[in-house]
Amino acid sequence: MDPDLILRWLHVIGACVLLGTGAGIAFFMLMAHRSNDPKIVAHTAGIVALADLLFTTTAVILQPITGALLAWRIGWLLSEGWIILSLVLYVLTGLFWLPVVWVQFRMRDYARTAMEQGTPLPPDYHRLFRFWFACGVPAILAVLTILWLMVARPAISVI
Repeated sequence: MDPDLILRWLHVIGACVLLGTGAGIAFFMLMAHRSNDPKIVAHTAGIVALADLLFTTTAVILQPITGALLAWRIGWLLSEGWIILSLVLYVLTGLFWLPVVWVQFRMRDYARTAMEQGTPLPPDYHRLFRFWFACGVPAILAVLTILWLMVARPAISVI
């Protein structure tokens, strides 16, 4: 089998995992939050945080590796504008994603405590949820933009 085709396939799979996991986590966490039920929030937040650690972390590590190898094999320069912009957006996405994983575990913990004590979700949970949501919107938009850049490969001047 063609090594370039395998590399492209792995890179596309990684992009799908990043977008799919991000969108899935956002959907399930939002639906759990809307229930306002500490038991549902605790369970869902625990699962989405685990999914983030397992799937997103793996893709985050492999994407730049497969991308760099793919660029090298095809002959694209890493200094091309669309690649530089993709990398900047990738780092930006990571800066939003890293605190979100921690926040998901904290939201889970607040929800577990509320569930055990039979109380509503506390204000600190709601504050973290707003932060989580505020980080998620630009992160998912950045991932969508990176995917567009990968497909379109527009001529972008960076100098």
